[in-house]
Amino acid sequence: MTEGLLTTAYIAASVLFILALGGLSNQETARRGNIFGILGMAIALTATIAGAQVTSYGIMAVCMVIGAVIGIMVASRVQMTAMPQLVAILHSFVGLAAVLVGFASYLDPESNFTGTEKTIHEVEIYLGVLIGGVTFTGSVIAFGKLSARITSKPLYLPARHWLNLGLVLLCIWLGVGFVGAESVSGGLLSLILMTLIAFAFGVHMVMAIGGADMPVVISMLNSYSGWAAAATGFMLSNDLLIVTGALVGSSGAILSYIMCTAMNRRFLAVIAGGFGSAGGVTTVEGFEDQGEVVSITAEEVGQLLKDSKQVVIVPGYGMAVAQAQHIIFDISKKLREQGVDVRFAIHPVAGRMPGHMNVLLAEAKVPYDIVLEMDEINNDFPDTGAVLVIGANDIVNPSAQTDPNSPIAGMPVLEVWNAKTVVVMKRSMATGYAGVQNPLFFKENTRMLFGDAKSSVEGILGTI
Repeated sequence: MTEGLLTTAYIAASVLFILALGGLSNQETARRGNIFGILGMAIALTATIAGAQVTSYGIMAVCMVIGAVIGIMVASRVQMTAMPQLVAILHSFVGLAAVLVGFASYLDPESNFTGTEKTIHEVEIYLGVLIGGVTFTGSVIAFGKLSARITSKPLYLPARHWLNLGLVLLCIWLGVGFVGAESVSGGLLSLILMTLIAFAFGVHMVMAIGGADMPVVISMLNSYSGWAAAATGFMLSNDLLIVTGALVGSSGAILSYIMCTAMNRRFLAVIAGGFGSAGGVTTVEGFEDQGEVVSITAEEVGQLLKDSKQVVIVPGYGMAVAQAQHIIFDISKKLREQGVDVRFAIHPVAGRMPGHMNVLLAEAKVPYDIVLEMDEINNDFPDTGAVLVIGANDIVNPSAQTDPNSPIAGMPVLEVWNAKTVVVMKRSMATGYAGVQNPLFFKENTRMLFGDAKSSVEGILGTI
């Protein structure tokens, strides 16, 4: 493939990637956005394979087949509840790739950069490895937290902020030595030391973040992986990788900002350590002082929903765990057929990653027009007859507004308690992912339906 044709293909792929991002910004156009992304990636792969830089087609074909088989197997087996940790571990691959490409570029015997070009190239390598190292280990720790292999509680080391600052300053000092190194061996030592520091920084950064901030962490790591890919593009002189990485990095950064705004959080505060600290956990004795919970049966819930003119369903991670979204759709469909106005309320950080609940409801074919965001529906709760909360906790916790000492104080929540009746479906009285108890359970207009979410909604469906 000629250089001109390769450039044209890369431009076409870049345009398709931009259209893909535009499509993914809205539920109604998300499918089209995915198609644009697939076409763009197909063009990019074809053009790259046909480029002059690829010479060993046998090795490349074997690697692509192995990667494709693994990807197909993982995609076909992963449950929707495991999607957040899958996204996290895929981010780690991008980071590790940036690290490996960085070392390969620095040790490339055919590299003939001199003078200013050599300095720029080494800065690209250093930054690429640094970002990639932080992304790699940070994503691995995020995977461990999301899959419950690592506790969701934040790990606070003594003087952790000074420790982070020291690691940053040390990386800068090593960077100066790396760029000014007179020999490859001298620069390699600085690069290796910096890589180990970047690995440690990634672990410490994510370990210090609490459970409720994990959706922000996912979007943040998505941004990091994009910048790592862009840095890899600079190292390989690949314009498409630079553009694609910049798109992913910038969109991830914007998403992180949106998530922080939705949680009334500052991005730097999340990095410094998020929700879920020990100080925010209410003891069981303190919990009992709030009153007694009132239980309700599935049959009673079904009758309550039928008697209500307006019903709002609030899905949470518990619905994802039970895979109850399809039955929930059947409930909403039968209620709507009986003249009940049914809508779904989505909090920006419901679940374990941005858009987690939207994906689950789309999978169950819930109409997009009845799925509303928090800002669109909060004012409607006073006129709502019944609210059905399925496996959600922190996003419907009134202490975010009433308790200034709560770890989630100031976080915007779905104000479900303003409805006439609230039914909360949970397995037990355990706290949510942030480790914060919920006074909603003890309000006079709240009823608790205990048990497995899927069994409970099946019981509700049978009475409608």
